[in-house]
This record gives sequence, structure tokens and C-alpha cells, in this order.
Amino acid sequence: MQVNVHEAKTHFSKLLARVKEGEEVIIARAGVPVARIVPVTERPARRVPGSARGWVSIAPDFEDPLPETILEDFER
Repeated sequence: MQVNVHEAKTHFSKLLARVKEGEEVIIARAGVPVARIVPVTERPARRVPGSARGWVSIAPDFEDPLPETILEDFER
């Protein structure tokens, strides 16, 4: 949705209600977009080190040298 500055000032509360419902509002001056009002998204929960323990495994050969055929692809 795009509105001009005057309309945005006049109906700001109604525009905020629409944004709260997930809609994006563009504010334009003389038909040229100058600002965007978007809903605030919640920050993701803080990461906890070790929380994936038991979900991830590393192969025993993880640190072994790569085969020559694969190394050649990197050197091209």
C-alpha cells in the first residue's frame, strides 16, 4: 500500500493498525516513495552453545586430505 505524506499524517493510527496486521506501507512525496513502515519482527531466541549436541556428527575422516580429483576442481 502506498500513501502520500498528507494521508499518512491524517490516518497514521489506521496505517499503524494495518502494519501491525503484517501489511507494509510506503509513504510517498509527490508520488516518489521516501519511506517504508513495516511490522517489527521478534528477535530470534539467543543461541545457546552446545544446544545441538547429539544432532551433529563429524565423520572420522573429516580432516583427511581431499582426493586429488576434488583438489583439481578447486585449482581450476
